[in-house]
Amino acid sequence: MQFRALPQITEVVNLVKVEGTLEELRELFVEGAKKEARKQAVKAGGEVVKSTVKRAKSAWQKFMANPKKQIRFKSGKRKGRLDLKRMAAAYRREQRSKGRK
Repeated sequence: MQFRALPQITEVVNLVKVEGTLEELRELFVEGAKKEARKQAVKAGGEVVKSTVKRAKSAWQKFMANPKKQIRFKSGKRKGRLDLKRMAAAYRREQRSKGRK
């Protein structure tokens, strides 16, 4: 009879028991992982993106936000919705009169 040799296991797994409140565990694991990811991104040469910086609104977005400029459908199945086709034409007319485009 021939026996097959079993491969030797060289990997060792250590288990650690962690106790604490939910807040402590969240701080330990979730926040720690975020900090570690930021460190790795900076180490790799990438800059950490800050979510507090907001882009300025475009002229079209400002036009759309002004309730006086909003043109709505008055009847039909789209009653009450914005009429974007007519609003776009009004926006282009306004831009031409300002000397833009």
